[in-house]
Amino acid sequence: MRALDDGFPDKPGDMFDRDVEWMELAAFACDQRPGATLGVVSGRRRQGKTFLLRALCEATGGFYFAADEATDGESLQQIGAALGAYLKVPSALRFDNWHEVFDALLAIGTDRPVTVVIDEFPYLARANPGLPSTLQNAIAPRRAEREGSRSRLLLCGSAMTFMGTLLAGNAPLRGRAGLELVVPTLDYQLAARFWNVTDPVLAVKVHAVVGGTPAYRREFARDDTPADAGDFDGWIQRTVLNPASPLFREARYLLAAESELHDLGLYHSVLAAIAAGNTTRGAIGTYTGRKSGDLAHPLNVLMDCGLVHRRPDAFRDNQSNYEVAEPLITFYHAVMRPIWSDLAHTRTSARLWARSEPRFTANVLGPHFEQLCRHWTRYFAPEDTVGGFPARVESGTVNDPGNKKTCQVDVAVFGTGTDDREALLAIGEVKWHETMGMGHLERLRHIRGLLTAQGRRGAAAARLLCFSGAGFSPELTDEAARSNDIRLLTPADLYTGILLPARSISCRSSGRAPLAMSVSIPLPGCRYRCASYVS
Repeated sequence: MRALDDGFPDKPGDMFDRDVEWMELAAFACDQRPGATLGVVSGRRRQGKTFLLRALCEATGGFYFAADEATDGESLQQIGAALGAYLKVPSALRFDNWHEVFDALLAIGTDRPVTVVIDEFPYLARANPGLPSTLQNAIAPRRAEREGSRSRLLLCGSAMTFMGTLLAGNAPLRGRAGLELVVPTLDYQLAARFWNVTDPVLAVKVHAVVGGTPAYRREFARDDTPADAGDFDGWIQRTVLNPASPLFREARYLLAAESELHDLGLYHSVLAAIAAGNTTRGAIGTYTGRKSGDLAHPLNVLMDCGLVHRRPDAFRDNQSNYEVAEPLITFYHAVMRPIWSDLAHTRTSARLWARSEPRFTANVLGPHFEQLCRHWTRYFAPEDTVGGFPARVESGTVNDPGNKKTCQVDVAVFGTGTDDREALLAIGEVKWHETMGMGHLERLRHIRGLLTAQGRRGAAAARLLCFSGAGFSPELTDEAARSNDIRLLTPADLYTGILLPARSISCRSSGRAPLAMSVSIPLPGCRYRCASYVS
């Protein structure tokens, strides 16, 4: 991670985390070298991209323009009015085409580096598909207007399918950008700090519903956070299950916002299939009534949108599983969609939630806890826990010829030795609502024996990891104390070093609960960050 020098603006005090993103944007905006430069900022909706870019323009004295869904002619008028106000000229500037607009934007950076942000760029390109080509010509090398300018042009958008192709393949802007920044959701540890949740079990539950999207707390829930573990049911009813809350319909709107999703019914069905536990293409096809081969396109589009992840099988090269990337969508399909018509009657929300809670535990919490355990094992687990440095963590299936079945492995940890060959470091089982006992341990030992018999490198010495949200039997606890190859892990282990007392600042709306502050520390070789206590 690059260090900011004294010439770079400080990150705003009311901005949670985003240290890496702010550093990259500040370094791009304050680059003193001659020549106009282009950057692309993307990410799913509600992640704070606009907040970041507006703050950057305020800190650097830059120009910010947010496009609307409008005709090309109206957009030309809007940006002319915005640029005229920025330049403090008596009247709005008039542009006949986008060539003139881009030349004017390059001209404002002749004396110093000037940040120029065009937010919601996909709206403009939808009305004028030739816009990327026009911009390509404007910032072409050796063009006088470009060489004499230090405008730092940033294009931003939430339509992931469009933004993902803006710099790809033979796209006009391919090779023109000096920055390509994706603003991710907060990881589960930072999300707990952001929601001001200090109980690890409650943190898992909250993240299983709203994930790490910042806007869901500040704007959508108006800083309504669960007061404690006993308030979780009430919080669910006040927010996500409340028809008056923006969170109520958000999962449906996330799909509608993607312009590439034409058959919304099909995409909803695919997501519902995955949320119900049908994670292979064949199982998704059976659930939706489509041939598995016909699902390649919708699955690829959902992955391009950042709404679905493809997870390779740890032990089968030709097998993959799919998981929903946005927890709120999983919650909607598993809990809300089956009772959607009843949810309009808010007086029955408590009864509806009581009826839906078992489905939430089985279809949402359990799979989500597995995802968090894999994430923790890959990025945060101490080397002593898994027997080395994890290079890859997946789930997988192992053939059991003797019993004529397959065994599911929730966590399979692989590392790379000094000879650059991959070896199995550990295997693990995850249970959210079930006390783990000797039966679970014997199952892991049996799977370890199967992998050893297959000749899997490192399998014989693989650690055995037991993750449980409900605890462990006394027998298993005693066995783990006697054995060096067994690790018992709880939600508290997943949040060790993160759920600590933190300095607080006032919330921006209701003042219901303080926001925790953190310093972001990059982890070598990965894009995720952990936060440390700020005194």
